[in-house]
Amino acid sequence: MRSAKHLLLGSLGIGLAVSGLGAVAAPPARAAAPVDIQIIGTNDFHGRILNEPTSAAAGAAILSAAVKDLRAANPNTVFAAAGDLIGASTFESFVSNDKPTIDALNEAGLEVSAVGNHELDQGYDDLMDRVMAAYDPATNPEGGAEWEYIAANLKVRATGDPAVPASWIKPMAGIDVGFVGAVTEALPTLVSPDGIADIEVQSIVDSVNAEATRLVEDANVDLVVMLVHEGAPSTDCATMDDSGPWAEIINNVSADVDAIVSGHTHLAYNCSFPVQDWVDASRPVTERPVVSAGQYGQKLNKLVFSVDPDTGGVQAKSQEIIDLKTCSNSTTCTPYTPDPAVTPIVQAAVDVATPIGEQVLGPIAGPFNRAKLANGSENRGGESTLGNLVAEVQRAETPAEQGGAQIAFMNPGGLRAEMEGTAAGAVRNLTYRQAANVQPFANGLVNMDLTGAQIEKILEQQWSRTPDGTQIPSGLTRYFLRLGVSKGFTYTYREVPAPAVPVQGGGTPVDTWVGDVTGMWLNGQPIVPTQTYSVTANAFLAGGGDSFWEFRNAQGKAEWGVSDLQAMTHYMDTNTDAGGPALPVDYSQRAVEVHNLDASYRAGGRVRFDVESWSMSNPSDLRDTEIEVRLGGRVLGRATLDNTVGAAAIDKTGTARIDVALPSSTPAGPQTLTLVGAQTGTQARVAVTVAKGTVALSAKVKPGKKIKLGKTRAKVKVAVVGADGIPATGQVKVKVKGQKARTVTVVNGKAKVKLKAFTSSGIKKIKVTYLGSTSQEPAKVVKKIMVVRR
Repeated sequence: MRSAKHLLLGSLGIGLAVSGLGAVAAPPARAAAPVDIQIIGTNDFHGRILNEPTSAAAGAAILSAAVKDLRAANPNTVFAAAGDLIGASTFESFVSNDKPTIDALNEAGLEVSAVGNHELDQGYDDLMDRVMAAYDPATNPEGGAEWEYIAANLKVRATGDPAVPASWIKPMAGIDVGFVGAVTEALPTLVSPDGIADIEVQSIVDSVNAEATRLVEDANVDLVVMLVHEGAPSTDCATMDDSGPWAEIINNVSADVDAIVSGHTHLAYNCSFPVQDWVDASRPVTERPVVSAGQYGQKLNKLVFSVDPDTGGVQAKSQEIIDLKTCSNSTTCTPYTPDPAVTPIVQAAVDVATPIGEQVLGPIAGPFNRAKLANGSENRGGESTLGNLVAEVQRAETPAEQGGAQIAFMNPGGLRAEMEGTAAGAVRNLTYRQAANVQPFANGLVNMDLTGAQIEKILEQQWSRTPDGTQIPSGLTRYFLRLGVSKGFTYTYREVPAPAVPVQGGGTPVDTWVGDVTGMWLNGQPIVPTQTYSVTANAFLAGGGDSFWEFRNAQGKAEWGVSDLQAMTHYMDTNTDAGGPALPVDYSQRAVEVHNLDASYRAGGRVRFDVESWSMSNPSDLRDTEIEVRLGGRVLGRATLDNTVGAAAIDKTGTARIDVALPSSTPAGPQTLTLVGAQTGTQARVAVTVAKGTVALSAKVKPGKKIKLGKTRAKVKVAVVGADGIPATGQVKVKVKGQKARTVTVVNGKAKVKLKAFTSSGIKKIKVTYLGSTSQEPAKVVKKIMVVRR
């Protein structure tokens, strides 16, 4: 932004005057023509090396051709990126550990990139020793990125030294252009914490501002471009700087930074925002570009700055987004001819991947889906058949010699595609490629010991918070993540709004939710808080990824050298057979929300509460239409389900109002209702407290109100009925003054007592007391009769 060049020229002029040479008339200097510096930006490429016929992804050869065309038109060009170039890649790149992507971007002339979270999927050592290290066919055959990775906010924890270079400078036509990198502050929640245990993630704004100042003041850089793997939550330029973590970056990055090239949120935007220092200085350019190219090589950002080579000042700027394809349903809707130097790189990757990917792992009975929102997009806050399957695979594939696993969990962000298979008659064949597209991270599996109390804490960390539970983790944009859960483990919970939760490091508080786990069961037996259970998860979760901090406190962690994809391959081989049984889709829900429960319910009264998150949300998933409510083996009633899919990234699909009569014979104390879905097999247990019910007690005395002294023996007929009209059981005590009390058993709600003849006349009170039962409260009624002499 500021250059020492204009200071140098000024000091030279003063020096000439002082020396006396200023008296010699000199012809006026001709101002040098501005230099157009072109920045071409990409982000979140994720190994999309193919020109895809069903999306706007243009592929590496088209991307390279576009960059080379732009560079040919203006040699003063830098091709830069905002991270996530590798990792979470499509099969052709993934199966070769993203070497094809590295080679293709090398050929395209990529020069510098911010570190993204996916660059660290396999840990910091992999980034340094493979990706960033020089290619060597013997010692580093899968690495060799020729561009510089930068991140000013990544430091070595022990020393404070830069973990990667903070910046990179390129001189062009007398203009020095500096690039400052940064990665999302949410990095510790997005990659396995074990993989970056030695790395500290510092403030983006503070780190970038300090490095930008150094570039301008110490390195005499003329133009500073920020490459940041963090981005806007929407494409609306009008609101992008209003509030939230991204607004904090836009509003607080130093005036030394001339442009912000961003990524991470996979959105394409082309915005600019005024910089007050520039306005105050009356500069020719007063607004700073804030841009992103979206995702998967579909677009490029193009920024052009006209820079005065004498002063280093920006005289003008232009910015635009370039579409590499104009459609999402063809490979030919592009103005670019594929780069002939990249095409063979892509083809070689296809040749390697095709025979591997075509291997059939086995048949599946139907698609295993991710959760969806009402608009059809992915919902990482919803339970899914796919998430539960992957968790079950990891549980089942934990070997006995490893201790076996009783429970397994799967993070939703680790599922990158549906597991649909390819139709083959009544079943679908699942190929290796399709399985790898679902799980492209090759995470190792980890077995560990967790107490029931720790498992409960992990489930409650689905509502993302900092380790102390008080704040939203910095940089987080998803506030609820539903874990996939293996077979046999179920739980209920209660979710309530949590308005204005503070954000770690500052920023606008977030209106979100918080959850309380109300019950957990393993194979129908309650989870004991103090008991230890064997649990398996992938290395990302096991290290506390996605803010599941409690995994860090597990005991006895052990890996056995098997990745998630290897586990799926072996599971399919074990549980399916070509032409034989297909793997069935399990549509049962593991997590069910139960709320608005009363503290207790009376026997014989109504039980009312609400159920949510009963159903899967993908349109092709099987769903129940009603919930059956059982107490033991008795069906108490049914409730109709509303399976409307919502727009919020939480788990609300499948709601019902439970309203059933509780039998008056239900014993008081803790009871468990079982909710059952006939179509899906979902079962949820609801613990309720039953209070003793009330009865209707009545008594009749025969023969009427007058009894003859010494002759008539009155009969007392008693009826005891529960609040629900069902005859009660128990005993009745009948007491009359002057006679011994009689206690009789109630049979089918009725009892009879024959009194002795009275020995005195007058009004007599007959006290009838129902003594109560395990389910009914006592009750009393008094009858009066007249004993007469004749």
